[in-house]
This record gives sequence, structure tokens and C-alpha cells, in this order.
Amino acid sequence: MTDPRPDDSAFVVVPRRPGERLRRAALWLGWPLSLLLLALWMQHRAGPGAVALRAEHAELQERHAALAAELEEHKQQTATLARSDQISRAANLDLQQTLAERDAEIAALRADVQFFERLVGATGQRRGLGVHEARFHPEAGGSWRYTLTLTQNLNRGAITRGRMRFAVEGVIAGELATLDWERLRQAPGDPGQDYAFRYFQTLEGSIVLPADFTPQRVRVTLDGGGNAVESTLPWAAAPD
Repeated sequence: MTDPRPDDSAFVVVPRRPGERLRRAALWLGWPLSLLLLALWMQHRAGPGAVALRAEHAELQERHAALAAELEEHKQQTATLARSDQISRAANLDLQQTLAERDAEIAALRADVQFFERLVGATGQRRGLGVHEARFHPEAGGSWRYTLTLTQNLNRGAITRGRMRFAVEGVIAGELATLDWERLRQAPGDPGQDYAFRYFQTLEGSIVLPADFTPQRVRVTLDGGGNAVESTLPWAAAPD
């Protein structure tokens, strides 16, 4: 029968050396100390370079701030120039519009002067009472503003008096129709518009046309006290 106890010859007793604990302590203390010394040595070697880098970094920051301020100033100048250019363009457009309006006024005045010279000049053709022009301008609410110019230079120096009425001829619902003065003025019994002038006069007023009525001609009657004159002109609608 085999003995279960272990064999004492399998265990070996090794005696501890006296300096082993000291060597281990030196290793544990020497490793961090060597790292610290290495770091101090590297910091000492890199000291002048780090100072230069910090100085260069500060200089770059100053340059960046200066460039940013310069860029902001340029942006403000650009915005000011753009605004000034916009104002100049608007002023130029306004000036051009004003000049165009003045040119139109001058042209109208020249036409009026030429018309007056032909009417009262020594070489002007003598004409009796008549309608020189009839214009119609659309108004709000569907009404029309009329402007009629009456002329005469046959009786120079004399005052021509009377009443003006007109009718508008056109098409409504596909058929010819005539709207008389009372219907146009929406005033039953209206005798007409008085006129009194030496050479010419402009008469103005408002009329109302049906919405489905298309005007074509204007028939004007000038009644000077039993001596009526009738003129027919095409419908001339001026732009609104």
C-alpha cells in the first residue's frame, strides 16, 4: 500500500540573499526618478525654443487681430460705397424722370404756343367756332374725365358765348347705340356746359359710360344762341 504523504525530497529551500530587497527598492525608486530627470533635461534643452514659439504665437495673434480689424473696416467701406452708389442711382433715376417730365411740359408748351400763333397770328387761317380736340381720361369708379378745346378766330376781339353738349356713339351688346348728354351726365334736364371765350377755351367735366359700352365717336354740339355748330370726332382715350 502506497503512503499518501508527500515526499519531503520534492521541496527545495532556497536561502534569501541579503542584497535582493535593496536592489528591488532601488529599481522602484530609480525608475520614476530617471523619468523626472529626463523630463527636466528635455525642458532645459527646449527652454529657448519654447520661449521663441510663445513669442511667435503672440505675434501671430496680434497680426490676426490687426487683419480682422482691417477686414471689418474694408467691409464697412464697401457697405458705405454700395449705399452711396444706391443713393446716386436713385437720385439719377429721379433726375432723369424729372427731366423727362420737364421735356414733356416744354413740348406741350411749344405745341400750345404754336397753336396760339396759328390761331391769332396775322397769317393764321380764319376759322369759325369749332372743336379743336376732345380727350377722355379714365377715372376711379368707372367714370371718364373729358377735356374739350373750343376755338374760333373768325371774329377777332369778340366774345363767343353759348352752351356745349355732346353725345357718344358706340356699340353695346353688339348693336350701335348713342348715349346723349343727359344720360352721360346722369342729370336729366341738364342744358349743357356754358362757354365764353375770345380765341379758345378748355371745358372739363366727368361722364359715365355703361360697363359693356364701347365708345367710337363723339358728336359735339355748340349752341351759340340759335346758331348751332356740330362736330364729330373720334373717341380719343388718353392713358391714365
